[in-house]
Amino acid sequence: MTPEASRREAVNNSAINNRESPTMPASILIADDYDDNRELLRLMLETEGYSIREARNGREALDAAREEAPALALIDLSMPSLDGWALLRELRSDERTRSIPCVAVTAFAADQDRRRALDAGFDAYISKPFRSKELIEMVNGFVRKDGHADGGECRL
Repeated sequence: MTPEASRREAVNNSAINNRESPTMPASILIADDYDDNRELLRLMLETEGYSIREARNGREALDAAREEAPALALIDLSMPSLDGWALLRELRSDERTRSIPCVAVTAFAADQDRRRALDAGFDAYISKPFRSKELIEMVNGFVRKDGHADGGECRL
């Protein structure tokens, strides 16, 4: 099995195993230093039935993910304390968090920014401002609301 296929399998297993109960909503971690951005994401995703945890910087996000691994992490790349790039490296280096699907959510919108994020190990990339439908489809591509893995791969 290739390393990428192995990682995809681990991501799918993580989405299944990181829930207290199959009926609990999937937990999504939002890491962004701007309150308005976190609130917008939280409102959009809670409306869709997801359970949300928030972090104001990379250090808070890392602690939250280690405490209870989310089904998905939405990570801003430019944050204080620990930026999104460093946060991803920390998550991938820890056995407890390496299989969490991570999505770069950023104002960097050029094609080379997208490629850099995917090459760094992010599972997907979405640039701000984004359309709510696009974000919801991307999140649903990683995990169903009931906390089970969708089994597919999402590359936005």
